[in-house]
Amino acid sequence: MLLLAGLAVWALSAAETSLAHPTDGRAAAMQKGVASYYSDRFQGRTTASGEPFDQRELTAAHRSLPFGTKVLVTRRDNGRQVEVMINDRGPFVSGRVIDLSKSAARALGMLHRGTAPVQLSLAR
Repeated sequence: MLLLAGLAVWALSAAETSLAHPTDGRAAAMQKGVASYYSDRFQGRTTASGEPFDQRELTAAHRSLPFGTKVLVTRRDNGRQVEVMINDRGPFVSGRVIDLSKSAARALGMLHRGTAPVQLSLAR
């Protein structure tokens, strides 16, 4: 039974992610899920990329995108967008696809709620 539940979760998460390969050779990724943002207690701590974390910058954590990747984050329920640079790893909460700096979360209008449904795409 546990195995079936795990397979169901895997299938649902796989359905939310697609990879496309445009004709120009660049890989464009699109992912849907939930975004969250960093607590203030992380301010100044070293990120996985070695940079100090700064809530005022437009940065984010993603589990697998290379550091330095620019990602367009679109809030699916209101259409607001922000471009962030990946400089950390995470999120480490099931169902979440990206952790944003407070500035990025503010741009999406998600400070009060704390999370929001988003779509991620590579910035052009």
